Amino acid sequence: MIDIKQSRNRHKKRVVVKVGTNVMVNKDNRIVRPILKKLVDQIARLYEEDIITILISSGSVIAGMEVLDDNDIEDITIRRQVYSAVGQPRMMRHYYSIFHDYGMRCAQVLATKRDFDEGKHRENMINCYEGLLSQGIVPIANEDDAVSLSMSMFTDNDELASLVAELIHADMLILLTDIDGVYDGNPADKDSRVIKSVTTDQAVEQFIQSSNKKEGEGRGGMKSKINVAKQTAAKNIPTFIANGKRDDCIIDIVNGKEVGTRIHHVNNEMENKDA
Repeated sequence: MIDIKQSRNRHKKRVVVKVGTNVMVNKDNRIVRPILKKLVDQIARLYEEDIITILISSGSVIAGMEVLDDNDIEDITIRRQVYSAVGQPRMMRHYYSIFHDYGMRCAQVLATKRDFDEGKHRENMINCYEGLLSQGIVPIANEDDAVSLSMSMFTDNDELASLVAELIHADMLILLTDIDGVYDGNPADKDSRVIKSVTTDQAVEQFIQSSNKKEGEGRGGMKSKINVAKQTAAKNIPTFIANGKRDDCIIDIVNGKEVGTRIHHVNNEMENKDA
């Protein structure tokens, strides 16, 4: 059994970063390795400051589509399973190679929603993460799309990131997307502005624009991110939604710079005292 307290004290902070598919692909829906390198570079720099990062990475379905785009599987569910099964090792090959260039080690942690249920499954997950972190290994988590179906599925990887953040007692959750944060209107409208701060009791869902996703782009969206961010922030884990393609995005957020949208919990007890 891992001594969580002993492992926890080895670093000053724990940061969970979720990177969405749209962050890592180009307009042709292909993985852009230099973007992955920028992410790893930031993780390595944080590690030098005794801040560890747990990475929740999408991309396996897209990575599988890159080599199986001419398949003849008609069933959508089976096709997604096959894409993921082929794409997972391709994604880890990217990450393993890049982390190796920085003299760091990484490990893959696949999960279904069942793994976070109270009991043995959850205990096993905690031991896995704490064991990796105690050895300076960067966990890279993703939903096990090849076997995760119906009730065992996460809403999306944003939900997985939130559950991991709670599991390892993270100090911060950063959800990276391909826009600068939560806007007060359509992001494509030049008059729209990023909302810098959102509280857990603040209604911003009316600003969220719906979008039609292509196959392989993932199940999440801004509405999902807001919901997950509020749920996570309510557990006293500050949560940020920001543009993962922005240079030094993660570094700047950890250093307290005003980047993206910060979602934080409202302490009603303190507010009542101030009233």
